[in-house]
Amino acid sequence: MSLLRIENNNNIVTVYLNRPEKRNAMSFALLKELYKTGQRLRRDRNIRAVILTGEAQVFSAGIDLSDLNSPQQRAFALWELIKPQQSLFQKAFLVWQQLPVPVIAALEGYCFGAGMQLALAADIRISHPDTQFSIMESRWGLVPDMGLSQSLKGLIGIDLAKELTFTARIFDASYAQQIGLVSHLDASPLQHAEALAQEIALRSPDAVMAAKAVLNSMLHQPVKTALRLEKIWQLKLILGKNSRLARLKDKTPEINYLKRQYQD
Repeated sequence: MSLLRIENNNNIVTVYLNRPEKRNAMSFALLKELYKTGQRLRRDRNIRAVILTGEAQVFSAGIDLSDLNSPQQRAFALWELIKPQQSLFQKAFLVWQQLPVPVIAALEGYCFGAGMQLALAADIRISHPDTQFSIMESRWGLVPDMGLSQSLKGLIGIDLAKELTFTARIFDASYAQQIGLVSHLDASPLQHAEALAQEIALRSPDAVMAAKAVLNSMLHQPVKTALRLEKIWQLKLILGKNSRLARLKDKTPEINYLKRQYQD
């Protein structure tokens, strides 16, 4: 059985974590699949949005502890942590933040540990009201090492980030929304995510990609770099075909956009 199930509906791709018998716990094999899939989707210029969710109404219960307890897998993990480049554990999550299309997480059941870090790599998070959350790594004597220092940046205050990480406290979706970890609550999070993705797909794919790059630069680039990026992307868009089509489409809705003209 594949560890991920992929659906493509009119270039809106839904990626399901597919280990329902393990509450979609993140094995090392699943992390490798996440990274490979993210890399493949990054190269596909037809895709308009990506939805991350889990099978069996569970997002993810976190890292698969059986992998951490395996000597062979522990050796693999140690090598990933020793080498100077980004580890697989970081790349498997940050690849979704770096996708040139919007990524929406539809969350149900549990969103613990590694599951939380994957959800944070999305641009928008839509949660069922009963979903439970936790930055759980300290419970297992670990630190969040899957890109949390980048994906949590700008979402909540550093004091709350420390409190939730230090305590590994489990909290509900209402509190997650209150502090800014969740964008929307909905009893049907996947349907909400699909509707939002379809709404985004009405816009120029190049404009959406540029908007994501510019807004992300607010958090991860110096001010001068972010301002320069605004100018660069605006110049590209003005010279691009989809910008012209966007202006025509405002009066002639049946016009279709071309596939994304720029990679990132």
